[in-house]
Amino acid sequence: MTALSPLTHPLLDKAGIKHGFFTRQGGVSKGIYASLNTGVGSKDDPAAVAENRRRIAAHMGGTPDDYAACYQIHSASAHVASSGWRGERPEGDAAVTQASGVICAVLTADCAPILFADAQAGVVGAAHAGWKGALGGIVASTVQAMQGVGADPRRMVAVVGPCIAQSSYEVGADYQDRFEAEAPGSGRFFIEGATPDKRMFDLPGFVLWRLEQTGVGDAAWTGHDTRADAALFFSNRRAFLNGEPDFGRLMSCISLLPAT
Repeated sequence: MTALSPLTHPLLDKAGIKHGFFTRQGGVSKGIYASLNTGVGSKDDPAAVAENRRRIAAHMGGTPDDYAACYQIHSASAHVASSGWRGERPEGDAAVTQASGVICAVLTADCAPILFADAQAGVVGAAHAGWKGALGGIVASTVQAMQGVGADPRRMVAVVGPCIAQSSYEVGADYQDRFEAEAPGSGRFFIEGATPDKRMFDLPGFVLWRLEQTGVGDAAWTGHDTRADAALFFSNRRAFLNGEPDFGRLMSCISLLPAT
């Protein structure tokens, strides 16, 4: 059995916060879902998805009942979890907690997972930021939810995990117009694509800018492009371009270390 191989980042390691950007390796799913698919909304075998999620929870020191993971809707809605949600999935795109043992988790397959921590306050959070959520305010909502339970943005660190990079992310020119209208100054995150009506969008760069705007003390991107690395990551865009009928989902998690 291949071991789980989550990516971690020094910003969160130095803070002493348990976290992981899990790759597609180390699970039991087959075919296009091989192997650590955690997408309950995918067409994968539900038993395989459940086992994959159990393995990640165990790696994080808990069980699937400890997950605080939303039914993601590309929104700006962030929830505070006082305990694991025991399989319940409120609609939204971020979960934050100050409770030891709660596993805040998000699923992605090109969208940006963001893990947050204020170690001094004992508050952590996880957010799912596709272009729509990033533009719509999920970063600010997550920071505000963390502030509501005692965190201070100036003490926060945030890490943007594996997501689709600018060189892999072609969109229509109308995206740039919409971003400029709703987030003035964001035009710099677009460059011309292969034709004049296309643009290449820098999602991780835009998310880091949103984090800067909220006053988060330190933030970074892991630098991994999900579309470009099929061995490590699922990718919606890659699956579409390859004519595949579905795609797996990656899980990113953060939790306060249990009190000792």
